[in-house]
Amino acid sequence: MQLTDTMHRYIVHWGEMGSRWGMNRSVAQIHALLYLAEQPLNADEIGETLGIARSNVSTGLKELLSWELVQVTHQLGDRRDHFKAQHDTWEVIRVIMEGRKRRELDPTLAALRECAAQLDRDKDTPPAVRDRILTQLEFLETMTRWYDSVKRLPRKTLLKMMRMGERIAKVIGE
Repeated sequence: MQLTDTMHRYIVHWGEMGSRWGMNRSVAQIHALLYLAEQPLNADEIGETLGIARSNVSTGLKELLSWELVQVTHQLGDRRDHFKAQHDTWEVIRVIMEGRKRRELDPTLAALRECAAQLDRDKDTPPAVRDRILTQLEFLETMTRWYDSVKRLPRKTLLKMMRMGERIAKVIGE
């Protein structure tokens, strides 16, 4: 696959962002390439286009498959697996957000809940520290409930809510 300068810039930037989000840079670059690709690509094409070793491509594809960001497809007359990414931006972001919630927020919530339960029996922890832990738990539980309700909304409704939120913020003066 031949990359234009714009495509190259996009892939490099997505790799940088992926590493900030806790994803390996080459994995994020593979995802970016597949997102931009008009046709599914096999592992050799991915490695050749990005200049990544075949073993790194295989590892990256496994990770992207586990995140459900890419799918395996097959082509008539070709025994190799081909890979394609979801091209719906809303769905890509939804999958990334859900994966991050599952890997980062859910374990944090579980730990905070354990700490809150322990505080019921722990009389030595200072009141200010107790308040910080319980406030953080309350915040994350509220955000999680909000996220769980919002993620089920139809895209059209969600977009209206987002636009309305901008107007509400202007009215409130925030």
